[in-house]
Amino acid sequence: MSSMERIRLTYAFDAYCGWCYGFGPALHEFAAANADRIELRVLSGGLFTGSGALPVSAYPHIPGANERIAQLTGVIFGDDYRAALADGTVVMDSADAAAGLVALRSQPGVNVLDAAAAMQRAWYVEGRSLSDAAVYRDLAAELGLDADAVAAAFASPASRAQAEADFAEVRRLGVDGYPTLLLHSAHGTDRLGGPVSSADALTRALDQHLATATAA
Repeated sequence: MSSMERIRLTYAFDAYCGWCYGFGPALHEFAAANADRIELRVLSGGLFTGSGALPVSAYPHIPGANERIAQLTGVIFGDDYRAALADGTVVMDSADAAAGLVALRSQPGVNVLDAAAAMQRAWYVEGRSLSDAAVYRDLAAELGLDADAVAAAFASPASRAQAEADFAEVRRLGVDGYPTLLLHSAHGTDRLGGPVSSADALTRALDQHLATATAA
């Protein structure tokens, strides 16, 4: 399949979304298995922005949700993250995190899913704030990127503007929850799978969609 014919997918996620953390491994496996036929973009949705960017203690449902996410997906929430939850002072600011994703994904040679996963590990395993510029330097090193370039991009107004553009595009697509994986075709946009779909289930859904589109 030529690059012109790749199937376009959009992953709407938020770095501070536990369900996205749970979905990450399956999505990663799906993307790797279908790398020759899909083109995937990752957009931040802006879950905690404006008046919703509050200390994590303001969201008392989170620990219970995390238990359910761990049960259903098998992901591990780290001790340092649990300590950050117990402390309760880290402000979850999705606008900062979205600018961080922009800074990482704009670097040459980056795998955007690896970047998104690295960000979620920084929070959900290490308990580190995604508003902290030092985090992006460390993630750059982990991902083999230029730390100075990533730090500069994170601080730049252009990344903030692009983060806002991400939020607007996700709203335009009608996404109202995360994670959401969308498939774009000549017929419109369809949701592919759900937050606890396995990689195999996502591939089957993709195959089914292609078969239906071909039949049509």
